[in-house]
Amino acid sequence: MKKRYLLPLLALCCAGGTSAQSLSQAQKWFNNKEFDKAKPVFKRLVKQSPSNANYNFWYGACCYETGELQESLPYLEKSAERKVINGYLYLSKAYADLYRFDEAIENLDEHIYWLERKKRDVSEVEGLMEHYRMGSRMIRGVENVAVIDSFVVDKANFLEAYKIHEESGKIGLTGENDCTEFTNGMKDKKILSHRLPGTNQKVLYTSATLGGDWSVPEKVKGLEDLDTDLNYPFMNSDGITLYFAAKGEASLGGYDIFITRYDAEDGSYLKPDNMGFPFNSPFNDYMYAIDDFNDLGWFASDRYQPEGKVCVYVFAPNNSKRVYDYDTTDPALLTNVAMLNGIRHTWNDADKVRIAKQQLAQVMYGGNETQKKGDFRFVVDDNAIYHTLGDFRSADARKKFQLLQQKEKDLDTMIDALDRVRAKYASGNQSTKGQLTPGILDQEKRVKELREEIDRLTLDIRNTEIRKLKNP
Repeated sequence: MKKRYLLPLLALCCAGGTSAQSLSQAQKWFNNKEFDKAKPVFKRLVKQSPSNANYNFWYGACCYETGELQESLPYLEKSAERKVINGYLYLSKAYADLYRFDEAIENLDEHIYWLERKKRDVSEVEGLMEHYRMGSRMIRGVENVAVIDSFVVDKANFLEAYKIHEESGKIGLTGENDCTEFTNGMKDKKILSHRLPGTNQKVLYTSATLGGDWSVPEKVKGLEDLDTDLNYPFMNSDGITLYFAAKGEASLGGYDIFITRYDAEDGSYLKPDNMGFPFNSPFNDYMYAIDDFNDLGWFASDRYQPEGKVCVYVFAPNNSKRVYDYDTTDPALLTNVAMLNGIRHTWNDADKVRIAKQQLAQVMYGGNETQKKGDFRFVVDDNAIYHTLGDFRSADARKKFQLLQQKEKDLDTMIDALDRVRAKYASGNQSTKGQLTPGILDQEKRVKELREEIDRLTLDIRNTEIRKLKNP
């Protein structure tokens, strides 16, 4: 009988030894941050022992570190239920990435509690707690603003996507690495970003014209002592409100967009306020600009974007800040709006969106008129702007315009689909991102081509109608 069981016992011992060796190697990979290597080992182990708290933590943490956010959640939640100290930490990060900041705070609180009980240093995670608390405040004040369009462009020349009327000012590069400047509509004042000598820190300077020459730039008063990078300034046409981007403790991500106002009595700017969601995110958000002349707003962000790309968003500015009611708004909607996980989630005022889209179309071609009610707004030339199909004198132009309307609907559908793919890209792991990138680039190309096709068709309609008007 002993001989009968000798081989199975030896096999079991070998299997146990192999498992122990695999666990030891996986732990080494984990500690060396080689999460891709460690993940399949922990996946197998947690499948074998689903109730093992440490296996759940290691696998969940590997999923989180490799970009599989949704996959990581149940395993991290189980590890936190079993009081794995670092399970609380990773779960807090996962919740924060999903904008579930209150739950992130609760779990980080537990993590800190157990660290303190074991007399470990908590200074490293206290900064994380401040960011969670900031996110919790921001999610309670998400601005109700209609984002009407977005353009994915190369980061190197993203300013070319901004179509700001000259009366609202001009933005451009200073010639110094990534530093930008703003010149007001009167062309007599500049605000520019500049690196402090001997450092990489950027600060804001102002300059004015003196007899046609620009004065020696001086630091912007009230902002000169901020220990952070300041860049991407834009002055509202009121000459008082200043927008800029900054990195630092008051930022949720890299660059956040801030607003401040000039105090004439003190001769300096007030303490800046973070613009909050949806303008800011855990990524880089910057170059906020308000074109009062055209009643459009612009800002840029690298959220959900591949390396080297940024998305320029166009929105319809509010006359005064309006926020969603945190207690009555559907949490899923609030999160989608805050993250800009599809700009259509912000379209709760159909008239405002329609007018802003028409205004954006006008910006591309110029012309002004008194607002008139109608089904649409189509600029023929400086003297003729149509609002109904009956306004067209040319039957050919009218038919082409109906085709244009269909193409614009197709463009909206394509942009909506692209937004959804970008959202998958943002929450996917490196493998998923690699698979999605070619498709995203292809869809972006198709969107670009359709925009160009719409531009050509629009010009053709104009020329066709103008010929009819000249030769009735």
